[in-house]
Amino acid sequence: MKIVSLALNLPGPVAVARLVAEGASAIKIEPPWGDPLAGICKPWYDELHARVTIEPLDLKTPAGMDTLKARLAAADVFIAGHRPRALTRLGLDADSLAVQFPTLRHLNIVGDTSNPDEAGHDLNYQARAGLVQGGLPLTLAADMAGAERAHGAVLALMHEGPGSRRVVGLFDAVRDLAAPLRRGLTVPGGFLGGGNPAYAVYAAKEGMVAIGALEPHFRARLYGALELPDGSDLSITMLTRTAAEWEQWALNQDIPLVAVVSGN
Repeated sequence: MKIVSLALNLPGPVAVARLVAEGASAIKIEPPWGDPLAGICKPWYDELHARVTIEPLDLKTPAGMDTLKARLAAADVFIAGHRPRALTRLGLDADSLAVQFPTLRHLNIVGDTSNPDEAGHDLNYQARAGLVQGGLPLTLAADMAGAERAHGAVLALMHEGPGSRRVVGLFDAVRDLAAPLRRGLTVPGGFLGGGNPAYAVYAAKEGMVAIGALEPHFRARLYGALELPDGSDLSITMLTRTAAEWEQWALNQDIPLVAVVSGN
């Protein structure tokens, strides 16, 4: 599979890196000023592009566009991460490219498929999905879920045949991730949001532990091993050992309990 990508920042490069790891070859066209990710997190940028050919081009010049089209002529898949009106202005939308490259598959990664020309980034999409609760998210869920969908979309395009096209939306992806919240499972006090003492996060003597004893046999094993009545609050008990000690104890008991790893 030969890929030409214009996608900057995270979703496109993450998807392309995975495809390259699976055997594809990729050329990434960057503007003369480069990919913003390189300035924000150079080590990750380098990791994602370790096996990708980077070619800086100014697509506002005839020479730059001619070079891009020469690359597209030899490609199987074109990946963009642009608002549709930007691609149309450049003549790189699926309909325009189909005239010159009828066999080229076309994937565009947008913010929201219901309004693909709207400006936005990961934080906006998580906020709209209900996943921002008073502070910045700990991860870029929309970008990373979108990258997974983009990866799958490219594989699907290769099966659908030459000239096929797809659009992936970042909000679409994170909206699906937020389904447990919308259904009430993970709302504060919900069954998976603090209402189940066997599925919770507790402070330990040192650190914290996450217990996920959802199934009846795990729950019974947990309370049996602790010699506590089923459904008891575990806050005081968890303070008697460190998180590392509880994790080893749980491993020996075959109970789903792990130490909480700091995000720092």
